[in-house]
Amino acid sequence: MGDPADAAHIREVGVIGAGQMGNGIAHVLALAGIEVPLYDAKPEALTRALETIGRNVDRQVAKGLVSAEAREAALRRIRPAAGLADFSRCDAVIEAATEKEDIKRAIFAGLQPHLREDCLLATNTSSLSVTRLAAATDRPARFIGMHFFNPVPVMKLVEIIRGIATDDATYRTVAGLAARLGKETALAEDFPGFMANRILMPMINEAVYTLYEGVGTIEAIDTTMKLGCNHPMGPLELADFIGLDTCLSIMQVLLDGLSDTKYRPCPLLVKYVEAGWLGRKTGRGFYDYSVTPPRPTR
Repeated sequence: MGDPADAAHIREVGVIGAGQMGNGIAHVLALAGIEVPLYDAKPEALTRALETIGRNVDRQVAKGLVSAEAREAALRRIRPAAGLADFSRCDAVIEAATEKEDIKRAIFAGLQPHLREDCLLATNTSSLSVTRLAAATDRPARFIGMHFFNPVPVMKLVEIIRGIATDDATYRTVAGLAARLGKETALAEDFPGFMANRILMPMINEAVYTLYEGVGTIEAIDTTMKLGCNHPMGPLELADFIGLDTCLSIMQVLLDGLSDTKYRPCPLLVKYVEAGWLGRKTGRGFYDYSVTPPRPTR
């Protein structure tokens, strides 16, 4: 667990990417009293993010977790950024863009000219090499992985990944920032998939193989893991929640980085992604979300 005192000087943290991870990160930062410029290349994504944050904070107010006054103060702290130049005052910036290395590299290249020299950079990557991303920036010593989990306001863990060049001060500050957000931290070495996805994604991939080979139906596989292993969500339901494109991308990172065929993505997972059936975010994955309750698609 980090010491919040190590991050007491952090007053403004920019977030790049306003999707489900980015808006959740902005949400928890703002509730912790931190100013948050939020940027997305798609203006409509920013509009949706602010609406989502408002609904999610309202849910916390209804549950008695957040006061109405804290809600209003938090929402005022989040401001849509017109461009990367709006991050010039930030003490740290967290990148939460899609899990594609070329996109992340392009973001850092465009961002660097606008940052203070002492600004920290964090990536929310769930599988990519932090060392390699850091090396593409002008501040590898002040670059770190800060992997939040979805939904960010609910999930308690932040996986912290030091690149080979990350200095101790950056690690202490980021661990302290996570503590200010009420999160527990786990330090992972910079290997493909880190810890959580190195364990989770092969399980999801194996569940897809189990379906592909006809061992069980979608419902049977999910029921087995929920009732037999006490998982809160079945692996195929969880894959839909994460996004099948994200699951496939992480499996490919594991296969490429570790060169072990046990990480080969299931052909059925590939087919679903090729079909655009990416899970909840597209309304269809292993389940069809156009009906209630969702119906298995196979």
